[in-house]
Amino acid sequence: MREWNDAAVSSPLRGAGDSDPSQTRFFPSSAPSRIHPRMTFHPARSLRPAALGLTLLALAGCTSSMDEIDRRVADMLQNRSAAIDANRSPAPVVGRNFVNHDHAGDPAQRQRELNPAPGTTNPKAETLTYNVESEAADVSKKLDGYAVGAYGTDTTGAGLENAMELNLAGAWRQSQKTAREYLNSEEDYILAVIRLLTEQHRWEPRLFNDTTFAANNTWNDGSPIPALGVINTLRAQKRLPYGGEVEARWVTNASQDLREQVSAGYTQSSSLVLSANIPLLRGAGNVAREPLIQAERDLVYQARTFERFRRSFLVSIANDYFQLIQTQAQIANQERSLKSLRLFRDGTQARVDAGRIPAFNVSIAENDVLNAQASLASLRETYILQLDRFKVRLGLDVASRVVIKPLALEIPLPATTLDDATHAALEYRLDLQNARDRVDDAKRAVDNAENNLLPDLNIGGRASLPTNPDRDVGGLSFSPRDATVEGTATLSLPLDRQIEKYGLRQATIALQQRGRSAELLRDNIVVAVRGALRNIDLAAFQLKLAEQQVEINKRRLEEQLLKIDTVEPRDVVQSENDLLSAENRRDQARTNLRNAVLNYLLESDQLRVAPDGMFQPLPGMPELPVPPAAPDAPAGDDGRPIGAAISPQ
Repeated sequence: MREWNDAAVSSPLRGAGDSDPSQTRFFPSSAPSRIHPRMTFHPARSLRPAALGLTLLALAGCTSSMDEIDRRVADMLQNRSAAIDANRSPAPVVGRNFVNHDHAGDPAQRQRELNPAPGTTNPKAETLTYNVESEAADVSKKLDGYAVGAYGTDTTGAGLENAMELNLAGAWRQSQKTAREYLNSEEDYILAVIRLLTEQHRWEPRLFNDTTFAANNTWNDGSPIPALGVINTLRAQKRLPYGGEVEARWVTNASQDLREQVSAGYTQSSSLVLSANIPLLRGAGNVAREPLIQAERDLVYQARTFERFRRSFLVSIANDYFQLIQTQAQIANQERSLKSLRLFRDGTQARVDAGRIPAFNVSIAENDVLNAQASLASLRETYILQLDRFKVRLGLDVASRVVIKPLALEIPLPATTLDDATHAALEYRLDLQNARDRVDDAKRAVDNAENNLLPDLNIGGRASLPTNPDRDVGGLSFSPRDATVEGTATLSLPLDRQIEKYGLRQATIALQQRGRSAELLRDNIVVAVRGALRNIDLAAFQLKLAEQQVEINKRRLEEQLLKIDTVEPRDVVQSENDLLSAENRRDQARTNLRNAVLNYLLESDQLRVAPDGMFQPLPGMPELPVPPAAPDAPAGDDGRPIGAAISPQ
């Protein structure tokens, strides 16, 4: 009976001295020591230990819900963002409209997900139809229709109803809600928090419950003896700070003979076991906490990465916005030029009719008008394409109607030197801080690899308190006189550490690579920030020249128009084209200067983003003209709200 009890308390997770669970016997292989003539099966009693264990497991496993997890994630996000002085942490996961995996209302969706060979839509060529456009079709009207449908009768949005008006401030705010890149970066931060919480939980006391049901049939002198058994193990585990773990187990066992005409065949026993295993060499010390240390540091890296992304994303949105504004200006310049060329064509026709100039001049003027019309159509298509890409960038529906409104963002030019800008970048750049800290990670990895070369020297202990072996039903009748205590010390000499040596070599090489990567990033940052500062001066110089060229070409054209009868028509057209080119160069220079200032602030990591996603002026900068927040997006052409493709957080 004692032998049977010792086997019955075996646990799948054994401490030192535990028996092998694969060898656990719920029932003796030979005739039982006690065979009762009449046995009544008591299912309620037999399942009592299992029910108890399962109840305790339920109580332990339900300590937190998804809402609680999201709350802990949000708290850690806020704390870690505040730790690096970031202005914003990601919004909590709660409330985000993730894909619904409840297939109760759509069983066909479940079948599609489980289909090992999903269908492919790829019709044969002979089943397709290609409709040929009529030669009489007015392509110019179609192009005008595209433009009107995209931004109205002009780039200001005239003629558009229910259109969403976006300036730079509105674009920044909208990007925080629906931009896919932004949401993905937020969720990368959230995932880093979840990984840390997961690792932290591994170091907390953890409860487990294992319940095993078994049916057994043995033969005694040719007579079968069927029986049922239940082993329930409730255990608690705790990792130790510098290696090893302790475990407490409560193992209960119940068995019931099912032989006909046999009674009192129910037996029950239990045991309390406390065990520990602690490494002293290999696996001991800080190396044991390496996953937790790395998860903690990874969260800091991700917090920096997210804040760095917010700054670069603000600049990229501004660059796209400025490009749209520049294209708007080019369209306006081209429309003005086209209007002037049409007036010049009409004037040329009048002078030809008056016999003052040859008739071929009308053809030349008409050709110039046609070229201007083609350029205008190309610019409009460019703007439509830019606008569609901008909507996609913001996470808005491509079919939605959006009007881009100008917003002045004139940041004063910085008064600094190359050395000061370089010093600021090397001190403030968040990605460089990550690179430097990852070098420390690589150094720690070398230390951990060296630890793997040490011998294994572990000490362990085990204390067991069983129930009274003389009682058939003794689930809680513990017998201190039968308690056992044992200690162990295990030494394993490293006769073969070749794999570990390979790992050490890999770690040392990885350290060298990390160091070079950090140096390369540092040098690239120096080059980038110095170039960014020089680009500001270059863009400012080019803008000044472009403005002077505009004034020169305006005066030249005005003088020619005053002496139209004495000036060759070709010279007038050339002056008009030169003015158009100068105006476009001026607008491009303005865009370049705005982008150059923002890019310098980004490269030196002196750019700051407010919690609402707006540009935050630094001390010394004037307050920027930022209008109030834009209203909610109106409905698009498909009736859905603009931005409905990506649910706002």
